[in-house]
Amino acid sequence: MARVVVVGGGYGGLASAARLAKLGHDVTLLEASDQLGGALTTVESEGFTWEAGPTSLHVPAVVRDLFRKSGRPLENELDVKTGDELVPLAIAREHRFEDRSVLRLPAGPLHAQVSAFDELAPGLGRAWDDFVTPYAEVWDVLRRHYFEEPWDPATAPREATALLDSRENLHKRLRKAFRDDRPATVAGHLFVADGHDLRNVPAWAGVAVHLEQLFGVWTLRGGMHRLRDLLADRLTTRGVTVVLGSPALDLVVREGRVAAVRTATGEVAADVVVCAIDPRRLPALARHVERTMPSLPPVITHLGLEGDLDITDETVVHGDPVVVVRPGGEAPAGCTAWTLHGRGRLSEDMLKVLARAGLDVRDRVVTRVDRSPFETVQAWGGSPYGVLWQGRSTVRQRLGPTTPVPGVYAAGAHATPGSGLAHVGLGAALVAGLVGPA
Repeated sequence: MARVVVVGGGYGGLASAARLAKLGHDVTLLEASDQLGGALTTVESEGFTWEAGPTSLHVPAVVRDLFRKSGRPLENELDVKTGDELVPLAIAREHRFEDRSVLRLPAGPLHAQVSAFDELAPGLGRAWDDFVTPYAEVWDVLRRHYFEEPWDPATAPREATALLDSRENLHKRLRKAFRDDRPATVAGHLFVADGHDLRNVPAWAGVAVHLEQLFGVWTLRGGMHRLRDLLADRLTTRGVTVVLGSPALDLVVREGRVAAVRTATGEVAADVVVCAIDPRRLPALARHVERTMPSLPPVITHLGLEGDLDITDETVVHGDPVVVVRPGGEAPAGCTAWTLHGRGRLSEDMLKVLARAGLDVRDRVVTRVDRSPFETVQAWGGSPYGVLWQGRSTVRQRLGPTTPVPGVYAAGAHATPGSGLAHVGLGAALVAGLVGPA
């Protein structure tokens, strides 16, 4: 039985702790704030409650595998009577373009997406099919050698190394694939929404659109923050020691291997450490990631609106800035809760941007909570958007699942294979696989 210390109580830390405790290790989780969850929390004001972080997930099998491998299956933990249920979305999101055209993109399958693009303009469906379909082979390589197995450039098969080291960027591939800017904008949206410049995103990362049509887009009725609650209960069941309000200050390395985690109140002995926070916050790891940068959160506005508004799907208003509307949350009777994410040149209130796009709700505002990127980072103890893509070298500069410090592993948004609930969950699984059973 190894003494495992998990640094960070966000989704990556919770998932890592649950898996390692089920493998029989003595696990302690250190969280700097006074609550678990990281981005999987809520914001409340005047009777309204909004999801602070993600409202949907891709590849739900990753979450199901986490619960199954750490104890009871997810479905056994959910209570459909109270609204808790993992369900697929019919529409991934609605895209409103600058020319006033609108695309309601199905969450999958591919033929449904093709039909939606053909309704937008004849021939766009075939172009979308031609762009998405080749990513099936990319996914097969990444799944076997990157997402489900640790990637080691020194020993990886040539097909995986060639793919991950490719110089082609997503911006260039999109320009080749589409004459119409609209499908290109849709294909690049997931990365733009996370704060990346498509000229710095490798072309293989476009596999995200394939995964979306292959596995769909899912949400947890009752709120994605319920994953935090369920995992916190799982840690209790597994006997994990959770210490809140205890930020890790650094790693203690003795005789070339990690021996403890240093906190303000002393050292916590460890045979294994899982870094589930931005490694820049731990001096022993910071020098290994000094060439990377975090992808900062968007400008966020939570709105409490009067009236039952008819937007039920995530809506993207394209342009500069890009404004994403995420309806959902809890609201008093006769009211609606929205969350806005803004990227780009936000020289004016996002509500004015929405008004120009035909979504004028300025006279319906009951309450609003505004958060700058800095305030979000402060609230969450870091950026859940992970490492900023700065070209193909980023994949090698990012830590995880191993690190240069023996006994130290990395999971979470800043680690391989990246940010997002699915990727973070896969990262936790990679770490657990390397540590192994007690």
